[in-house]
Amino acid sequence: MKIQTGRGTIPLITLIAIWSVSALTSLPGLAVSPILGDLTKIFPEATDLDIQMLTSLPSLLIIPFILLGGKLAEKVDFVRILKIGLWLFAVSGMLYLVSNKMWQLIVVSALLGIGAGLIIPLSTGLVSRYFTGTYRVKQFGLSSAITNFTLVIATAVTGYLAEVSWHLPFLVYLLPLISILLIGRLKKDRPEVAAADSASSEEERAAIDTGGSKYGIHVKHLIELMFFYGVTTYIVLAVIFNLPFLMEKHHFSSGNSGLMISLFFLAIMAPGFCLDKIAATLKERTKAYSLLFMALGLLLIWIAPLEWLIIPGCLFVGLGYGVIQPMLYDKTTHTALPEKATLALAFVMMMNYLAILLYPFIVDFFQWIFHTKSQEFPFIFNLVITVVTFCWAYLRRNTFLFNDQLK
Repeated sequence: MKIQTGRGTIPLITLIAIWSVSALTSLPGLAVSPILGDLTKIFPEATDLDIQMLTSLPSLLIIPFILLGGKLAEKVDFVRILKIGLWLFAVSGMLYLVSNKMWQLIVVSALLGIGAGLIIPLSTGLVSRYFTGTYRVKQFGLSSAITNFTLVIATAVTGYLAEVSWHLPFLVYLLPLISILLIGRLKKDRPEVAAADSASSEEERAAIDTGGSKYGIHVKHLIELMFFYGVTTYIVLAVIFNLPFLMEKHHFSSGNSGLMISLFFLAIMAPGFCLDKIAATLKERTKAYSLLFMALGLLLIWIAPLEWLIIPGCLFVGLGYGVIQPMLYDKTTHTALPEKATLALAFVMMMNYLAILLYPFIVDFFQWIFHTKSQEFPFIFNLVITVVTFCWAYLRRNTFLFNDQLK
């Protein structure tokens, strides 16, 4: 079976290889979550700093290695970089399974962060290399859907495995072995070979606006994309980090909060299956209306401690973000020459992990400013940010950042 790319066709197995890499980007840190509450029992000598390092070190190391992976993709064979990242990822999974000391887990977490950092920009860079136009938008949507679907399934599986043994959740870090078996197809089916017409590739290249930059990337547009992605990611993190505490305050069970967060990730996944149609319909209002959905969702979560309001609230926030995230990836490819696209995507994707690292500190800082410890505060604060961002997106809907009219 052949898959249309906008430049020609590629075999289905090549597309599956690309999807398999996308599925891995949500996994770092996932296996530790279900055993966090038991770590002090498993390792009585572990300090709070040890546990914080175990949970935050992968994200901390992912940030510089995302940029390194994006930069290396300019000069080194991308399949080679991908193999190195996948093997580091898989080896960390193997080492987790045999580690029995906290310092060993921390060292392996560093290795995981390095491997994940190398493959994350390539997960979107591969889509950029192989697809163009509406085909690329569609594939960014599907890749985002696969990432979030994997996250939902892996979360449920690791939670179950943690009840059997604290080592078993780390089995999910062996999934890169599947990708290693598949990525050989990427070498055989290079996009330049699959290109139907070199003239069309030159035309596509000429249409990219780099702003006359000597770097081959429109720096101003890239900074706008990075800022917007950082802000929107920060907004939705309230659901992940603060919803369990809000629901606990209102005497909901931890199972209920877990269900709500799963629905949130499923909602992020949903738009990916029809992203090209959504963008074709909403055009320059795509991001503005997505922000409106996110604002409505945060409002529903905040206004009343009722499940029938929290459920649609989580769904609305997820749906809005599920449109914005892949559309930003596609927009990033329009800021850079093809050989620089992976690096540009690396800068944008870095903002996701930066927002995750900074989120607790920002919330604590503003709670200190406003002298409050209310569990509703993060949702109110993020709602205000969302409304302000919506106004910005609507008023600037015809600018590069917000105009998503498909050619």
